[in-house]
Amino acid sequence: MTRPRAFMQVDVFSHTPYRGNPVAVVLDGTDLTDDQMQQVARWTNLTETTFVLPPTTPDADYRLRIFTPTRELPFAGHPTLGSAHAWLENGGIPHTPDLIIQECTAGLIKVRRDASTLAFASPPLIRDGPIDEPYLTEIITAFGITHDDVLAHQWVDNGPGWAVIRLRTAAEVLALTPDLSHIPTAMIGALGAYPTGSEHAYELRTFAPGAGVPEDPICGSMTAAIAHWLTPTAPTTYKVSQGHHLHAQAPSK
Repeated sequence: MTRPRAFMQVDVFSHTPYRGNPVAVVLDGTDLTDDQMQQVARWTNLTETTFVLPPTTPDADYRLRIFTPTRELPFAGHPTLGSAHAWLENGGIPHTPDLIIQECTAGLIKVRRDASTLAFASPPLIRDGPIDEPYLTEIITAFGITHDDVLAHQWVDNGPGWAVIRLRTAAEVLALTPDLSHIPTAMIGALGAYPTGSEHAYELRTFAPGAGVPEDPICGSMTAAIAHWLTPTAPTTYKVSQGHHLHAQAPSK
């Protein structure tokens, strides 16, 4: 822990400084124990801290471990993009030009580089289908709404444990003031549509008390997971607005 290690903090999902979602990246996690990694993640006190390691498979460019202040995640969106950026900035050269392969607990994640933009291919869902009724009732209670307010609900777990409820409007999502003490282990999102013709198609808020994060400013893994759910009905490309309550008003595609 005492030897020098390269470290970056990357602001993800925003063209404006300090308006995105920051991730701490330790570019050499070699020989750190699980407990030491968790200690560093508690110290940074960001939604996620990552550790870059040598890959265990020749198909990957590097291996990544992702920690919240309280636990390790098998996959997360903005840490994937922020870590890929930090790895490239610090001299990383992918096996295939403009395609970075990240190894993590969720598997091999493809990250495409196009000019100055990075985009990841979402891993497959490991759980889908409607939320079970007891858990749904807990969420509804925590959100201070009724069953009639919920248009739809779904497990959209691509690693972190996400589920999501859909409300009628973006305004209803923005008005939520959840009492997370009712759902202390939850990883839950709320989605609502903007009127037709608006700049954004949906407003999304993600609450992750189960990972020690009351509300995530901009959540790439949840956005990607919801895209799996919405694919049959959503346009090929749409914008999701996130982070109004945490002053990170950058859209994610």
